[in-house]
This record gives sequence, C-alpha cells and structure tokens, in this order.
Amino acid sequence: MPQDDDRFEPRLGHARRDSAGRVGGRAGKGRALKGRILEQVARRGGKPRGAGPKIDGAAGPRSGRFNARGRGAKLAASFPRGSGWSFDRGSGLRVRPRRVTVKARVVKLAGKAQAAAAHVRYLERDGTARDGEPGRFYATFADDADAKAFLERGAEDRHQFRLIVSPEDGRAFEDLKGFTRDLMARMEEDLGTTLDWVAVDHFDTGHPHSHILIRGKTEDGRTLNIAGDYIAHGIRHRGSQIMTRALGPQSEIEVRQQLQQEVEAERLTRLDRSLIRLARDNTVDLGRLDPAQAGDLDYRQLLVGRARVLERMELATKAGPLAWTLDPETEQVLSAMGRRGDIIRTLHRDMARASWRDLKLRMPSPDEAPERLVIHGLPQGRGAKQAPEALTGPIIGQVVARGTADEEHERRYLVVEGIDARRHYIDIGHIREPTPQGALVRLEPRVAAVREVDRTVATIAEASGGRYTIDIHLKHDATATEDFARAHERRLEAIRRATGRIGREPDGTWRIAPDHLGTVLAYEQRRIDAEPVKVEVLSPRPIAQLVHVHAETWLDRELQAGCPTPFASGGYGAEVRKALALRQQWLVEQELAVRQDGDVVYRQGMLRSLRARELRAVAGQLANDLGLPFAEAKEGRPIEGTYRRTVNLTSGRFALIEKSREFTLVPWRPELEKHLGRKVAGIMRSTGSISWTLGRERGGPSIGM
Repeated sequence: MPQDDDRFEPRLGHARRDSAGRVGGRAGKGRALKGRILEQVARRGGKPRGAGPKIDGAAGPRSGRFNARGRGAKLAASFPRGSGWSFDRGSGLRVRPRRVTVKARVVKLAGKAQAAAAHVRYLERDGTARDGEPGRFYATFADDADAKAFLERGAEDRHQFRLIVSPEDGRAFEDLKGFTRDLMARMEEDLGTTLDWVAVDHFDTGHPHSHILIRGKTEDGRTLNIAGDYIAHGIRHRGSQIMTRALGPQSEIEVRQQLQQEVEAERLTRLDRSLIRLARDNTVDLGRLDPAQAGDLDYRQLLVGRARVLERMELATKAGPLAWTLDPETEQVLSAMGRRGDIIRTLHRDMARASWRDLKLRMPSPDEAPERLVIHGLPQGRGAKQAPEALTGPIIGQVVARGTADEEHERRYLVVEGIDARRHYIDIGHIREPTPQGALVRLEPRVAAVREVDRTVATIAEASGGRYTIDIHLKHDATATEDFARAHERRLEAIRRATGRIGREPDGTWRIAPDHLGTVLAYEQRRIDAEPVKVEVLSPRPIAQLVHVHAETWLDRELQAGCPTPFASGGYGAEVRKALALRQQWLVEQELAVRQDGDVVYRQGMLRSLRARELRAVAGQLANDLGLPFAEAKEGRPIEGTYRRTVNLTSGRFALIEKSREFTLVPWRPELEKHLGRKVAGIMRSTGSISWTLGRERGGPSIGM
C-alpha cells in the first residue's frame, strides 16, 4: 500500500491562455505546470520524486542517489532500524549493540585529480596518529599502503566513496586497523565484490575514527553503485555488529553512566534533546509525563538534574515543582558552547607540540577572557546568552596554530596572535595555501558583491532581449575591445559551471535571465562560504627575524607608510613595536635612512634597493643550480619564457621565467599557476607590476598585474 504521505490531490483552477490566446498551451506549458505542482509538494514537506501512488505498492526510495540500482539495497532493507534494546537473561540487564557513527560521501572524480591528491595529503597530515606522527594509510594486507598508487588506479573512475567511521568505544583499541579490515570484509560480502580501498586512522580528536577511501569500481571493472540505504544504515549496522562482538553488548548501566556525565556538560547532550522533544510550547513538566514518554524513574531523575543545570545557565526558568520553560534558543546556544569547548581542546592539543612551544606562547584556557581569546562566529566567554563576534575588519598577527575545523568538509582554521594583543580563532574554510607557524599574516573577511562585469552583462542582455555574445557586447559599447568582452564570457562560464542557472545556445549565445544579478550574488555567497576570509602572508618568517635581513620587509613598508597600522602596547603588538624600532636603527646604519631633527627620513627608492639586494643574492644561487645567467627585468622591456616555478623570498613571492640562455625573477600572481610549464610573455610597467600575455599568441588573453 502506498504511504498516506505520498498521496496528494491537486486542486485545478481555471485554464489559462497562453500568449497566442490558446487555452492550456503547448506540451511545454504542461511540463511547466507539472514543475509548479511538484514545487508546491516540496514546499509542503512532500517528496516530489515520490509523489503519487507507487507501482505494486512499492515504498519508494528512502535515501541516497544510488538507492534504486545500487548494491546492498535488499540486504539493507532487512536490517533493524530501532534502538536495539533487549533483555539479557545472563546478566539480568537490558542491553543494546555498540554504536558506530558513519559519515559517507560519494565524490565525483572527473577533472578533480588534484583535489583527490590534496585530500590524501590532508589525511596524511602531521599529528593525526596516536603518537602525534603523520597518518599512515593501510589496506587489507598492508600496514603501509601506497595512497598515490591507489589514486592512480582510480584515475579513470567515475566516483569515489569516502567514509568516516567512528566507533563510540574506539578508545578501547590500540588502533582501528582490525576493526576497519573486518568492516570492509563484511561490506565485500554484502556487496558481492572485492573492494579496492585504503584507510587511515585519526586520533587527533576526542573520538578516534577511520577515514576510508573506496574506489568506484567492482572487481570486474564495472562501475560500483552502492544503495543509499546500505550507505545510510548497512555500514553502520555491520560496524555495530563487529564492535559488539569484540566488546560485548552495551548494558543499560554503561549508558546510564554516560548520561550521568552529560548532566553538567556545557554542550548539547542527549538529555537536552529529550527535554526539547518532550516540551510543549517550550515548557516541559517532568512530573506529569507518561512513563512511556520520559522513560523509567532513573532516567527522569537525570532529566530533572539536567533541567536544573540549564536553569543555572539561564537557558531555562522554573515553571512548576518539576516543570521548566526552555529558552527558544537552547539548542543553538548549547551547540555553540560545545563548539567553543572543542576549539579550546584543539588549541591545547596543537599548541602542546614542541614547535608551538618554540613561539613561547601561553596556553588558552576554557575561562579565557573574551577580550583575550576571540573565536570568531561563536559567542565569546562561557556565558550562555552572548552574541557571536563576527570578523568585520582586517586582522594582522602571527600564526600560532593551523588545523582542522571540520573533518567531514575539510575546513581549516587559523589561530593568530594579533597586534591588538588578542588571540583570534578564524575558520578559513578550504584555503590550502601554506601559512607557516610564526608567519605574519593579514586576514580580511570576504564580502559577497556583484562586480561591474556582472552589471555590464545584465545591462547588455536587458537591451538585447535577454541575450549576450561578444558581438552583441561590441555593438552595444563601441569602446570595448574583444579581449575585454571575452573576460565577460569567462565570468559567465564560471558562474554557469558552478550554478547551472545560465543557459547557452548551440551557437554560443548566452541566455541571461532578468534575475541575473541575484544568481551572481548567490554564486559569490557560495564562494565566500567555502573561503570566508582572504589570507595574505605579509612575511613567511617571524617578525624578529626581519630586523637585520637584506630584503624588503613588511617592517619597511610600515615605517614608510603615511598612516602606519596601530599596535597595542602589550602582547604581540609590543613585539612588533620593538621590531620596528630595531629595523629603523638598522636602516640608518645601512645608510638607507637618515636622522634629521629627531626624525627619520627614508631615502628615495629604499624599498626597491632592498628588494634588489635579495634578488641578486638569490639569483646567484639559482644561476649555479640552473647553469644559466640571471637577467634582471627592466621597465618597458619584454619578458618572455617558460614559467618554471615560484620562488618564495622575504620580499615576496616571485615567478621564475626561464629562457634558452637566461632566466629572470618577476613578481608572482595567482593567475600564473594555470600556466606552469608553459610559455608566457609580458611587459614590466613603471610601477613594478607586469602586464602578462599568457602563451605565445599575442591575441591571447591579457592580465594586468
């Protein structure tokens, strides 16, 4: 029988006329009507794909895109979905299977070889093993599996399965290799194929877990599709069976002990979820609940204890002898408090390593004053009802920690000792650029905004019936060049690939909707969610090492600035003040500055002179390595050659351009990375920046830098 939730009855209104005056319209109109009906079903909580009665009374898919045709579907349907409690006659106690958490993703691999390799490097990062060493991959028969070879075998696969498996009792094991191998063996039996997989165990959080990568191929080379229900329930069920067999079932006494520890916890707990579920209009009366709702007397006592703790936190108010009214934001506030506690523990772990101690930094504590430790995006301090502090302006400081903010989505964090004498924790999203410990950085929040190029496209399309091409652009604006218009096309292509909301005709004409700028804004917000801040490395070396270096440094730029950055009188701000004074004295000694009437005057061209000193020193070393002489880039002179690699200097990041008989070093730009190993050409401007033409073709795209 079909589910009642699957039934719906459309209420038909009067038939509308199309633009030609016909009633009902063409088949396309019928499809549009169907789309509107399914949209309304979705808005009312229904499932558009499953709307209407099912053939032969089938229940329809419950989860996952591979549900209908994937392996393990029938087997997953036979697994129990309940809590699993049963009565053990031997002990006289109620028991249940051990619990295992599984998070799974199906990752498309087409064109993402670099991202897959970066994911492997991320899993092998330092400090994830139990002894603090880097993570090491293993497989069915190897304790030191070659992850690079695994990626090469799956280079042509359509997709890859990524699992994070975390047994609740994982700390009871020295490692998780045996558990993971048993789990993969059971999965192979269930799915009817040998699996090609590698895994790595992580112990750098409070819950030991295994990251498992599975190729999307069966043993006979066909595409491996796993049923969504098996991914959602079957893997967890098999893991639970293995843990229960190893440790025995979990008794109600163990569960009670775990819950007792949650009564005073400063985070969202199972007891909180029970109180929220039992509340009516945010009020829960534990004295009048049916035992079937609130459990036995012992469990109700735990709920009463937790409610009293929430009252102390000002998240609940007394409404009767055993009744409390919960704050509407209880769940969100407790989640934020738990996140803050997790962050503090992570900082303790990361900064306890010897490399952090070298920076002579004080450990943060859970009671850290909010004016000293700022966790951006979360309420500051331990108080429950506090507004989160967002990152609204730039922060300059020294990197003291970098780590994982969210393992499942591979988000990173930075901890920066700021020149404002505060320590800042910032979620930097998916940014992968290196930020060495001790480096001086500038962090600035990104803001979603429509660009001028987007407004130009919208304006031209509005005047051209919703169409855009390079020819239309050039006719609309006689001053525009073809390269300028082509940049607008590249912008449209980037948005189309990311959103799918911009159409293109076979002849290359772009279809621009009236709400194009709204689409652009949503695209920009999505990018900001992935990388919410801009990270600029001002110096890869600690500030104290810049005082006597023969190179252009951030200290020099600050000394020459008309409006220097304000520094706090204490903390890291005081260190920067001291470094600036010492650097100023060094510049005077080097005759790059002079003292006049109690003031310091910097010689014209000081920064260029410092930059040239470092370039000459580094170029001499590179000349010996490459066997080629160094040719300095000069204003107005063409620069041609093959972009070989980047060279990180104190003065900044440079690109090494190699010709047949010489090489040169020029300021690096991110756009060059797409042309590594290829021919590039450009001209140095008077400002020191370069106007690049990528490739030998003079008509190719030009990038001014």
